[in-house]
Amino acid sequence: MAKAVKKFVNREISWLEFNGRVLQEAADETTPLIERIKFLGIFSNNLDEFYRVRVATLNRLVDYNKRAGDNLNLNPRRTLKEINRIDTEQQKEFARIFRRLVRELAHEGIHIINEKELSEEQGAYIRKYFNENVRSQLFPIMLSNLKSSSLRDKSIYLSIGLSKSSVPGVEQFAIIRVPSGPLSRFVILPEVKGQKFIILLDDVIRYCLGEIFSIFGYDTFQAFTFKFTRDAELDIDNDVSKSFLEIMTESLKQRKLGAPVRFIYDKNMPVKLLNMLKQKLDINEADTLSKSGRYHNFKDFMSFPDVGRKDLLFEPSLPLEHRRLPKNESLLNIIRERDILLHFPYQSFRYIIDLLREASIDPQVRSIKMTLYRVARDSNVINALINAARNGKSVTVFMELQARFDEEANIYWAEKMQEEGVKLIQGIPGFKVHCKLLLIRRKESDKNVYYANVGTGNFNEQTARIYADDSLLTSNPQITEDVNSVFRLFESKYNPPKFNSLIVAPFHMRNFYIRLINNEIKNAKAGKEAWIILKLNNLVDDKIIRKIYQAGQAGVKVSIICRGTCTMIPGMKDFSENIEVISIVDKFLEHSRVFVFYNGGDEKYYISSADWMVRNLDNRIEVACPVYDKGIQLELKTMLKIQLKDNTKARIVNHDIPNTYKDKDKLPILRSQVEIYKYLKEL
Repeated sequence: MAKAVKKFVNREISWLEFNGRVLQEAADETTPLIERIKFLGIFSNNLDEFYRVRVATLNRLVDYNKRAGDNLNLNPRRTLKEINRIDTEQQKEFARIFRRLVRELAHEGIHIINEKELSEEQGAYIRKYFNENVRSQLFPIMLSNLKSSSLRDKSIYLSIGLSKSSVPGVEQFAIIRVPSGPLSRFVILPEVKGQKFIILLDDVIRYCLGEIFSIFGYDTFQAFTFKFTRDAELDIDNDVSKSFLEIMTESLKQRKLGAPVRFIYDKNMPVKLLNMLKQKLDINEADTLSKSGRYHNFKDFMSFPDVGRKDLLFEPSLPLEHRRLPKNESLLNIIRERDILLHFPYQSFRYIIDLLREASIDPQVRSIKMTLYRVARDSNVINALINAARNGKSVTVFMELQARFDEEANIYWAEKMQEEGVKLIQGIPGFKVHCKLLLIRRKESDKNVYYANVGTGNFNEQTARIYADDSLLTSNPQITEDVNSVFRLFESKYNPPKFNSLIVAPFHMRNFYIRLINNEIKNAKAGKEAWIILKLNNLVDDKIIRKIYQAGQAGVKVSIICRGTCTMIPGMKDFSENIEVISIVDKFLEHSRVFVFYNGGDEKYYISSADWMVRNLDNRIEVACPVYDKGIQLELKTMLKIQLKDNTKARIVNHDIPNTYKDKDKLPILRSQVEIYKYLKEL
């Protein structure tokens, strides 16, 4: 009997392999040194979120299995065991890379030192810094009084052994939170003969423990770091008597009391202290316990301090001007004449701000409607919308309050906009709005003319500097009328209208893509040219993956650029050999979703906010937008082909050896993000 072909990779394992690609960037000697340190921070931040969401969900499934008699089709225990195995391997690699980077920084005259390595002069500087900046931020809790609810998620703590030389053998314990929110995790010491020195805030506190505890007679201290990660999934209350704003606010309070999912501790922590912490925090062997080194919360390394060494950072690439958007000209006038596609961060997000500003003061503009999912901390987008409302425009915003980990910021902005007269459409539990839409209505010659922006990424000027996204500006009625219909959908109790141009989930996006793939299969079987190019962040929908397998077996050439999680297995002989999947991890975060179908020569192009996942296709309002302009189609195709030829930062996905670089030794060297910048500059 023929051996069954393995057709899918476990989703969680695929995600860990993606994060392994981030770790590769920290090890890549062609990446500037300080940027490599920052990639360690990105890796750590990603892993924190993975445990807070994905591992927390698996823990819930384990508990459900116990109560339901193991009736699930998956084995969460086995998955958790494999996650722990991979995580252990990656943490070893992480530690090895960190030690190497510390040595390389020292070679460059940048020294990361601890409290035991301070000179007398540096010690005096640190004590002064501690008393002026740190001391007022510290609020110790005696371990005997510790409650699990006292600890904040995403923070690090020092567990401290306190003893008195006058009373040998008697030891007390205390807990101190390292205040790396209000303060920088890094303290830069004065230079010594051109050499730069950095000490972590944890070690500043270690050095100065006597400043806090000596008044109680303690003179000997031992401090060990630990970190406590909670389940971050929200349990949404469906009380119809409350507004959704109230429901989300209460749910966020519950998150702070979420069950433990991960406990990381200094491997040198005494067993007695470790056991006391586990007991106090209600941690058992079913939770993920990880021995680690001296430092945790490496996400702070994403904000590694400026030490004046620009040569150790990525060379800045200034955003390019769009050739069809000259300064000091009306954007609305330009968009009326032709479609424009912006490519962030290669081109500037300021065009979106300029468009909102123009609309807010144009006397002919009557209304502005917008969807917001994640916004910048000091959002110029929201400031522009508020300004439009102050100028008498009708402004309507759908603010997605369930944008994970941005809920609190979104609640703040929602309340701020309401105070300023912006009409806020609130979401509904369990049904996220993820599409990125802007609609401007303008009165022209006694009729309404609509201008729209449909994007693949958030209206966020901060992330637009590092996320690679596409954003279509158009006045094409085929598109703008459908964008208007999406907003009517929000305002009319979600009665789905008919769409003529946009493809809108959860109503018909899945079937639409399947029809397009079926069309390629039909053409391939007829001996015609047939191919598909897909670019997205995640590909985990079993039904669509089976259809892609079917296409490959029929002779359709399928090329996929998938940055993150991908559960399909390409390149298997006699099964998926016509399918190639690569992932590009580089300076910018690849975030755009672009889909191209050959369609018998009449090529079809779409940009979208939606990955091919069950949640995007079936449980969210998402939009895919056709690109009609032939010149813009050529732009997209050229950029996709450049990425498919990348032999510097592209990895082959789900290869026998994970994260193998594609054509690593092939000449000429091609790094797609560099080449795309050059292409758009010369366009």
